[in-house]
Amino acid sequence: MSDPQATGAVSTCDDGPVQTRELHGILVITINRPKVRNAVDGATARALADAFDQLDARDDLAVGVLTGAGGAFSAGMDLKAYAAGDTPIIPGRGFAGLTRARPRAPLIAAVEGWAIGGGTEMALACDLIVAAQDATFGLFEVTHGLVPPEGGIVRLPERIPRNIAMELLLTGDPLTALRAAQLGLVNHLTAPGEALDRAVELATRIACNAPLAVRAVKRAVTERTAFDDQDAFAEQDRIVAPVLASQDAQEGARAFAEKRPPRWQGR
Repeated sequence: MSDPQATGAVSTCDDGPVQTRELHGILVITINRPKVRNAVDGATARALADAFDQLDARDDLAVGVLTGAGGAFSAGMDLKAYAAGDTPIIPGRGFAGLTRARPRAPLIAAVEGWAIGGGTEMALACDLIVAAQDATFGLFEVTHGLVPPEGGIVRLPERIPRNIAMELLLTGDPLTALRAAQLGLVNHLTAPGEALDRAVELATRIACNAPLAVRAVKRAVTERTAFDDQDAFAEQDRIVAPVLASQDAQEGARAFAEKRPPRWQGR
């Protein structure tokens, strides 16, 4: 196993629900709520948005790596916080300050363990994904009376075959990292515990290149494939708004918090 520090740590910020660590030209952003599998609440979303702003604002940072602490990437939205009225959606930026306003710099997801719900949507908002062989992706929202509106519906069918994406979205079935790699969603598979190391190695190779060229490539590719993102999200939001405001959506969150089966009413 390689040492991410080998590229030269510059500084570290360990406070709060998000940790950042600077290497030469790389900003490693770690969601630091391992007790809840790095589920994202409002405070975490704001801290992530600040980290992505830092990545974009500094010319000496060429690449970002997003990961989670404690052997999990992210369990997505903190449903207990959501049930209490706390939201991880940043206006104009989406879930975790990322899904609807991606950084200008390339962003790599380093996925260990679970990346579910908003966790998968965060990974989809990244440009590259490195995952441990035992990692698991999943968009389980339909099982909670919700839908995945922060990239799951819009981006997953663009990254893997549409019929496979439709099955995953409709059933809420999990997607193993191995299957995700076979479908082209994951760039590199690693042994368990080595996703961050491999992601940093990949980021280092990118950071060695000309910074203007790197950002230009990201911009050109993103704009070419995302010209209709704004319209796609707008149309999606029109369709799913009644679902997110429904009694079933509240019931799904309450049932999760109370550890009981949901009682759907279809309204």
